[in-house]
Amino acid sequence: METKITASNLNLSFGDTHVLKDVTIDVYKNTITGFMGPSGSGKSSLISIINRMIDFENNVRIEGDVLIDGKSILDGSSNPIELRRRVGTVFAVPIPLPRSIFENIAYGPRLKGISDRTSLHHIVEDSLKKAFLWDEVKDRLNTSALKLSGGQQQRLCLARTLALKPEIILLDEPCSGLDPISTAKIEDALSELKSDYTIILVSNNTKQIARISDFSAFFYLGTLIEYNTTDKVFTAPVEKRTEDYIQGKFG
Repeated sequence: METKITASNLNLSFGDTHVLKDVTIDVYKNTITGFMGPSGSGKSSLISIINRMIDFENNVRIEGDVLIDGKSILDGSSNPIELRRRVGTVFAVPIPLPRSIFENIAYGPRLKGISDRTSLHHIVEDSLKKAFLWDEVKDRLNTSALKLSGGQQQRLCLARTLALKPEIILLDEPCSGLDPISTAKIEDALSELKSDYTIILVSNNTKQIARISDFSAFFYLGTLIEYNTTDKVFTAPVEKRTEDYIQGKFG
C-alpha cells in the first residue's frame, strides 16, 4: 500500500511535559486509520502536528519528523498555510459560521477566488452529498446553519472541509456528542470518502474504531503501543495493554 503520512521518531514536549515519545507510524493512502487510547495519550497532539495547528501553541519542542508524500512538513521550507489546504480537520465540537448553510460551504471556495455562482452551487451540492447531508438541507440552503441539529452541524463542518478539496481529513472525536443515528451517518460518509481521501479518525470509542477503520493504532501515555490492521488489533492484539483497553478494563 502507498504511504501517505509518515511520522519518524517523533517526540513532542510542552515545557517539561513529554507528550509524544518516539512515535513512528505510517498512514496509508485511501484508508481510514483509527487512533485510540485513553485521554492524555497524545492522539490529538499527533494530528495537531500533522495539520501544523501545533504552531499556535507556546513552549513547544518537536524532535523527529513528519512526512507527507515523502516530504517533511516540519522543516523550514514547508508552508503551513499551503499544508492546511491539503489537510482538512473536523473537530469534536461543530462550529458552523453564523451564515446560511450555502455560505458555510461556499465561504472557503470564495476565499480561493471562486466567484462564479454556478461553480459554487456545484461545489456546495457535491460537498453536502459527500457528507450525507444534501437530502436533508437541499430545500433550505439559505437558512441559518445554526438552526441545524448537532449531528447535521457536524456533517456540515465535514462538507465545509471537503469543499476545499483536501488530500487528508483529520477527525478529532467527531461523534463524541452525537446520537447513534447521527454517528452512523458520519461513519457512512467516511466509509465512502476513503476512496478519495486519506482519513485519520481519533476516537475513544473502540467500537467505532473497529467498525470503520482499516488500520488501528493504540496510544498510551504518549507511546504508540500497537499498530496493525484493525482486524488484527481487535482479534489478536500483541500487547496486553491493547487487549485490556479494548475490553474496557481501563480508559
